[in-house]
Amino acid sequence: MLHFLFDRTKENRYLAVGTVLLAAIAALSLLLGQYPIDFHTFMAYLNYKIYGIADIEIDTLALIDNIILEIRLPRILLAILVGAALATSGAVFQAMFVNPLVSPGILGVLAGASFGAACGMLISEQWFIVQALAFSFGFVAVGFAVLIGSAGANSRSTVMLVLGGVISGSLFTSLLSVVKYVADPYSVLPAITYWLMGSLSIAQLDEILLVSIPILFSILGMSFMGKYFDLLSLGDEEAKSLGINVKLIRIVAIILATLASSLSVVMAGIIGWVGLIIPHIIRMAIGPSNRLLVPLSAIFGGAFLLLADAVSRLALSVEIPIGILTSLIGIPIFIMVLKNAREAWN
Repeated sequence: MLHFLFDRTKENRYLAVGTVLLAAIAALSLLLGQYPIDFHTFMAYLNYKIYGIADIEIDTLALIDNIILEIRLPRILLAILVGAALATSGAVFQAMFVNPLVSPGILGVLAGASFGAACGMLISEQWFIVQALAFSFGFVAVGFAVLIGSAGANSRSTVMLVLGGVISGSLFTSLLSVVKYVADPYSVLPAITYWLMGSLSIAQLDEILLVSIPILFSILGMSFMGKYFDLLSLGDEEAKSLGINVKLIRIVAIILATLASSLSVVMAGIIGWVGLIIPHIIRMAIGPSNRLLVPLSAIFGGAFLLLADAVSRLALSVEIPIGILTSLIGIPIFIMVLKNAREAWN
């Protein structure tokens, strides 16, 4: 009993430290940009918003209000949501397939969502249609992968499911190439290409608040399932002997992870490596227990994407697509942690 209490206290400490770090990075991101806001000006802005006392010029306050509420706050919230969704989905897929090299795109969800978004840009200028098709085809791609994987309903069904994901991803990647080939090279094709690079620049507060509900639901659901993922890591037969409905757990995990990763693609395009490297780093730091690994992946996934977004906005005079930046950052990080991956996984 004392050991359990100690473990819970240690887990709470990790979660508290991660949350404080995430809040600090978010606060810093609020002040940084092409128009930097110093601490004194920011405090004067808060004083005006809370108490109505204007310590600086009204025009300056109006400008800061527009920068914070219309530009930076939506990006910060979107970066946290997308980073948390991708990192959590990656951690869950790695636990479910007992494979440290698995990422959120393993079942073809990213390829399917990309194809759906490209189709939306091809047939309509309405952004809602683009988002709806991206979300729908994300689930279609996963459904196709599961349909193929169900053909191997035996002890190696997990392998069949991964193969189904590879086939589904390849199919929708090929279909995406067809759409890009027939798209108008002067208007539609550049829009598709830019969207596939990933970006947080189209963040709108009302859309973010709407999509945050299912994303947070998925993240919380996957976090509460951590103890079941620990049992799945023992193997299907061992988990069944402990009274775990392996098939049900796997289906629920796929639905939640697909929902989170599909919505991240809908809002920000394709952002790679977050779902692969963040669970690795957390696993190296705290061990393989998914009960703590999954929620910490959500926290540090959001923090990582916030930092990447800050670099994308500040590194050059023009904004770097964040999908490109996460790849450039993620590859060397993954190489560094790869040599310790087996020890951390065990």
